[in-house]
Amino acid sequence: MREDAGIKSTVMKTENEETICDVCGKNGARIFYVSKSYGKGLNLLVIEDVPIISCPHCDKSYLTAKTLHEIKNIKFNRNNFAAKRPVSVANISD
Repeated sequence: MREDAGIKSTVMKTENEETICDVCGKNGARIFYVSKSYGKGLNLLVIEDVPIISCPHCDKSYLTAKTLHEIKNIKFNRNNFAAKRPVSVANISD
């Protein structure tokens, strides 16, 4: 699991398709589909199958502008997009 700026993500699946990296311009970047969680408690929202581009050449991972706009739309209209599901939550203590 990876956590950046309070956003948690877990790699769910990968695609064999390759694309050109928007950071370094080299071919060979891969698309990983992850689940991302935003908020916590009663405000927790989990978005599944979020595509993340990962480049083995420059070692950068990023979301496209299109994906960021879709996430913003889902967060703003969460009642229209999100299905309520029970979820187990665990913490790792030091």
